[in-house]
Amino acid sequence: MQLGCGAPILAQLPQKGNAKQGSMTTIGEVIRIDARLNQLIPVGATIEVIGSGFGHLEGPVWVRDSVMLLFSDSEHQTIYRWSPSKGLSKFLTETGYTGRLPYSKEPGTNGLAITREGHLLICEHGDRRVAILPMTPKNGKRTLTDSFEGKRLNSPNDVVVHSSGSVYFTDPPYGLPKREKDSTRETPFSGVYRLASTGRLALLTRDLNWPNGLAFSPDEQTLYLTESDSLNSRIMAYPVRADGDLGKGKVFFEMSNVPKQLPNDRADGLKVDRDGNVWATGHGGVLILTPTGVLLGRISTGETIANVAWGDDGSTLYMASGPYLCRIRTSVKGW
Repeated sequence: MQLGCGAPILAQLPQKGNAKQGSMTTIGEVIRIDARLNQLIPVGATIEVIGSGFGHLEGPVWVRDSVMLLFSDSEHQTIYRWSPSKGLSKFLTETGYTGRLPYSKEPGTNGLAITREGHLLICEHGDRRVAILPMTPKNGKRTLTDSFEGKRLNSPNDVVVHSSGSVYFTDPPYGLPKREKDSTRETPFSGVYRLASTGRLALLTRDLNWPNGLAFSPDEQTLYLTESDSLNSRIMAYPVRADGDLGKGKVFFEMSNVPKQLPNDRADGLKVDRDGNVWATGHGGVLILTPTGVLLGRISTGETIANVAWGDDGSTLYMASGPYLCRIRTSVKGW
């Protein structure tokens, strides 16, 4: 692992389907299905491309005290930073897998999150663990958790932190060389876990074949989970019990309700705003859903969008969209 503070990376702007607005390149469109979306995304809002030329982007997270966005390029084992004042640069390189390459198509890092103490949580595909890194790293990364009941995890994918300090994460086999059929797989299911502040790791559910993104409702009474199964792409909602465990889940939204726009479209990452609306990546881009699961519209970049994050003052939505890093200004603030 190397900590990088190099020169900003020059964005390779899209070659088609874009228009320049001032000095900023724009791409895609906002598809408005319900007039209520106008209260969330202003009419005329554009999708700006702030970086491109990447492999496969994942896991954006806004670091508030550093005024920067961090995000993963899982194909190239690099975590990048972007800030309004300094632009793009490398933050961590050669990260996510410390073994001998080749390993898989996505050996690097995926989901990122910030702890209550301001440390960075990193889902590492190749090393099959959730790692933690102080934002002023003196001792470097260390393993937070990498096994359950003596068996190695598959490839932790996404992570979120509860106000109690507990860490919730998903563990599908996307990062394994042969995925669910990989011979090195030790955990025979795809789990959703909670790591308590005491260090105890608990399996919350193993009912989803491909659990992926996760986010809490503003009152933390509900945990939203996406299932990225190509045959059963959907968003689930689980009640969160007082002890942090989950009750019985129910389907919040079926992705089959929206036609696929791209071959790789499926439920992936998601975030929630302060009013409880769900901003979920899936069929056709970022789907904006009310707290009751009504589809208001979607943000389409023309590329598969893996995950999103709220940044700046909380009202800018950043999107990891294939080879592009994008953003759009909204009228709401993220939770």
